[in-house]
Amino acid sequence: MAITVSLVALFGLVLFFLLRSRTLGPGAAFIAVMFGFFLASTGAAEPINRLTASLANALSHL
Repeated sequence: MAITVSLVALFGLVLFFLLRSRTLGPGAAFIAVMFGFFLASTGAAEPINRLTASLANALSHL
């Protein structure tokens, strides 16, 4: 749970700075957010969560 919240905050910050620097337009940001929203409701969400947890676990043991 804590990793998920942290990743959401990280991706939110990245989107914010891309919008602020005008590297990413509002339309593209909307598409990115909607892609993430719909990806979370598919069958791919669980493997992505497991992969993220495994990577976080591996990084914590370095």
